[in-house]
Amino acid sequence: MKTTPLRRACLLTLVGATAGLQPNARADGPPPRNAYFGETHLHTAWSFDAFIFGTRASPDEAYRYERGEAIKAPGGYQVQLRQPLDFAMVTDHAEYMGMVAMSQDPTTEIGKLPIAKELVVRNKDDMLRVYTTVVRSALRGKPIPGFDDPALVQNIWKQVAATADKYYQPGRFTTFAAYEWTSAPDNANLHRNIIFKDTKQIPLAPFTSLDSTDPQDLWNWLDGQRKAGHEVLAISHNGNISDGLMFPVEVDLKGRPIDAAYAEQRMRNEPLSEVAQVKGNSETHPSLSPDDEFADFEILGQLLGGATRVPKVHGSYIREAYRNGIAMQAKGGFNPYKFGLVGASDSHDAAPAYAEDNYFGSHGQADSTPALRMSPEKQGGFDLRQMSSAGLGGVWAEANTREAIFAAFQRKETWGTTGPRIQVRLFGGWNYAPALLDGAAWVQAAYAGGVPMGGDLPPMKNGAPRFVVWAQKDPNSANLDRIQIVKGWVKDGASHEHVYDVSWAGARRIDAKTGKLPAIENTVDIAKASYTNSVGATNLQTVWTDPDFDAGAHAFYYARVLEIPTPRWTTYDAKALGAAPPANVPATIQERAYTSPIWYTPVLAKVAAKKVAKPIAATVGGVTAAELSRRGATRLDDAAIRHLIQGKSLALANTANGLKSEIVYGVDGRSVTLTLDGQRTGIEEIGDVTNAGAPAAPSRYEIRDRRIVGSVAGRPAELAVYRLGGRIYLVHEQESGGPNWRVVSIE
Repeated sequence: MKTTPLRRACLLTLVGATAGLQPNARADGPPPRNAYFGETHLHTAWSFDAFIFGTRASPDEAYRYERGEAIKAPGGYQVQLRQPLDFAMVTDHAEYMGMVAMSQDPTTEIGKLPIAKELVVRNKDDMLRVYTTVVRSALRGKPIPGFDDPALVQNIWKQVAATADKYYQPGRFTTFAAYEWTSAPDNANLHRNIIFKDTKQIPLAPFTSLDSTDPQDLWNWLDGQRKAGHEVLAISHNGNISDGLMFPVEVDLKGRPIDAAYAEQRMRNEPLSEVAQVKGNSETHPSLSPDDEFADFEILGQLLGGATRVPKVHGSYIREAYRNGIAMQAKGGFNPYKFGLVGASDSHDAAPAYAEDNYFGSHGQADSTPALRMSPEKQGGFDLRQMSSAGLGGVWAEANTREAIFAAFQRKETWGTTGPRIQVRLFGGWNYAPALLDGAAWVQAAYAGGVPMGGDLPPMKNGAPRFVVWAQKDPNSANLDRIQIVKGWVKDGASHEHVYDVSWAGARRIDAKTGKLPAIENTVDIAKASYTNSVGATNLQTVWTDPDFDAGAHAFYYARVLEIPTPRWTTYDAKALGAAPPANVPATIQERAYTSPIWYTPVLAKVAAKKVAKPIAATVGGVTAAELSRRGATRLDDAAIRHLIQGKSLALANTANGLKSEIVYGVDGRSVTLTLDGQRTGIEEIGDVTNAGAPAAPSRYEIRDRRIVGSVAGRPAELAVYRLGGRIYLVHEQESGGPNWRVVSIE
């Protein structure tokens, strides 16, 4: 992005289920894979925050609820699923798991501890005091005295595994030993859910954010568990409120460069990410996908813990991560964002609703009635009206067992929904016949002729890739509006995206001028909070060929399935209260499902990646200070640096992977990063500070000891400045210090 003199001047001023059985028997391959729906993110009274919110249901009750039994919600009424789930896992926060709840009973081992008396919750004042005590301990990494006793921690973790075993019914209801690692540096969500394949092969205790808040330390621990024979994986979640930290492109939390080693370790440990849950949508954002008419969906604009700053958009959403990943693959031969998708609830009630017309809250007594949910008063920093009802995960697996479902997680044959049990399949290949879906054994043919969601297209054979996509509505939900294919690709070093409508209900036609499919009829009666299934389809399917395929371009493809419009949960609550729906959220919603992608890598790029893998790993920061010195570069002193950068806008290119940034250095000692990889960071107009989505809001810098000491892209940086011929470089003197940049232009 070019910075005009006028714009630069202004900026310088600124910085002053039931299995879905399909005909898929495979005589020459593995057993048929069926659809199973389940929960991968659920809290009970054993999570300290859920207990303080008023939830009293135990992990036992959560499993009973998910398998179809009625339990008591925090509001005092009975709740029950319309249809049992196929699998579930309780993922209580590992930090002080069960301890706050057990502190309330003086007869328990934990309740007898001296500190337990200080954690008894009798009223609202106690709730705030106890919550503050626990959160402060977690943020500071200083355990509460007595609660760090290894024997106590190990005993509770044993109970987690034992409870999962108690409710495991292979073939009918599958459970896993799991927990949530709750890292939240500066109120940014970096949480992961940790899932073990086998309760008999687990560690003595979980790795928690008290051990480390750095995801790479977690991955190191997970690698160690796997070496010890404990099969395990992590699911990243809530990227939308990570404040730009979930999907970095330049450096990690400690300023280390994103490189091949980072990519390999991340994908080895985190094959999945959560696309939808009660805290909103993490697929994409309107500012990231301005041409996507369905991008403005369940956007939550708040951070954890009541932080008042606006979350950073870049680095927080999945589609952008996919785009950045293939761009990094094209430039450097590695992709840290080749993950699949799931949906989940993150309910803190031990009982998720999953449905808009049956939503009873997700955060204990704080939102247990329509009046509480519809209040404009914020709870924990959140406007409860902006919460979503829940998400739900789907897998294609051979059986409803731990082994089969865990394997589906690993190969990423998964999808996420916003609550409804929409079934969806996606296959990619080169020679699928247009009439393939007419055959009774089309699923078998699709597996034989290509790869399912989560896979890589086989080497190019001829023409453009073809995709088989099929969707079936939830019998208890709305009809389907359309299926879309979301494509991302790389051209001339930059990533792009396009959304194709490929199958839809009714006789609509794509408008030749706009390229858009007209909206389906909206049958919602807002006053009555009702809709009819008189429009839409129960099934949609097609074999689609990419009309814009470039054989030399890295790409990804995933399917998005939309239901017809239905009332949002706030509209149902408004009707119950005899009030108008709130104006700050839509009155209607189009529920949806998202598949894991299928990736395409050019054949020549695959060969090149093998050749450059070792050099990239060896010079993760790009051109180094030592190399520049050997080549006769001159290191600038403080006066020369000051003359070079102050009052200027610098366009930078990472010398390791080519990713671009733009940074303005003000004359008053403040700087701001404007772009990352050619993307605007969130300052949409000159002087607009309301959208503080930049990788770095205005931050301080100084020039001393022949260095620029400050930050780039929101991360600490101490950079020496070198001149080699007509080029300027900003580099760390230590190769491990972070990425090094070449100055492309100065204005």
